[in-house]
Amino acid sequence: MIRNFRELYSYRGLLLSLVQRELKARYRGSVLGFFWTFLNPTLHMLVYALLFGVFMKNQIPHYAYFMFVGLLPWIWFSTSVSAGASAISDRRDLMTKVRFPAQVLPATVVATNFCNFIFSLPLMVVLGLIFGVVPTWHMVLFPVVVLIQMCFTFAVVYAVSAFNVTFRDLQHIVMNLMTLWFFMTPVLYKLSTIPEEYRRVLQVLNPMSILITSYQAIFYEHRLPDAVPLVSLLGVSIVLLWGATQIFESRREEFAESI
Repeated sequence: MIRNFRELYSYRGLLLSLVQRELKARYRGSVLGFFWTFLNPTLHMLVYALLFGVFMKNQIPHYAYFMFVGLLPWIWFSTSVSAGASAISDRRDLMTKVRFPAQVLPATVVATNFCNFIFSLPLMVVLGLIFGVVPTWHMVLFPVVVLIQMCFTFAVVYAVSAFNVTFRDLQHIVMNLMTLWFFMTPVLYKLSTIPEEYRRVLQVLNPMSILITSYQAIFYEHRLPDAVPLVSLLGVSIVLLWGATQIFESRREEFAESI
C-alpha cells in the first residue's frame, strides 16, 4: 500500500493535470458550465425535500439542511464508486501506453469528485445560515472525517476498478447497488429512527452510515462525532485500502491485455 501511494505521489503532476482536465470537461459545452457543480446537489436536495419534507411531512427540524449535510459526502462517495468502476476499462487509450501508471486513473476519479464536494461546501454553509444554523468549533474534526472517507472511498474504488477490467458486468451491478446503499444510509432520515437492535448492525455493515452521522453531528447537531465507531472505521478503512491496493497491484499487469 505504501509503495502504491509513493508511486502515486511521484505522479502527482499527472494526477493534477488529469483532475483539472476532468473538471473542465465535465460540463464543457453546457450553458451553465461550472455552476452545475452547485446545481446538481441543490436539485437533488430540492426533490428529496419536497418528497420527504412536504409530501411526507418529515418532522426533522430544518430538514432541507439536515439532508444536504449528508447528501454532499454521499454524492462524493457514490459518484466516485460508480465512475471509478470503469476508470481502467474505459481508458484503453492510456492503458496501452508504455508504463502508464494505472493507479492514477481511479485516484483521478476520487480526487475530481472530492473537488466537487469541497466546492459545494460553501453552499451548505449558506443554506445553514438561511435556516439560522451557524457552524461551531466542532468543525475542527471535519478534516478527520474527510480523511477517513477518503481512505474508505479509495479502497472501494481501487477494488471495483481492478475487478471490472475482467468482469465488465460489475460496473452495472455497482450502479444498481449504489441506489440500495443510499437508502440504507441515514441521509434522508435520522439514524435514531431505526430500531436500536438493528442500528448497530447497520453501522457494522454500512461504513457510510458512520461517516454520514459524523458529518451530521458536526454541522447539524453541533457536537463531536461518536469516537468509537469513527476510530473503528479508520482502522477498517486502512485494512480495506491495504487489501484493495494488493488486489490492484496483483492485477495491474493484466489491465492492458484485458481491455
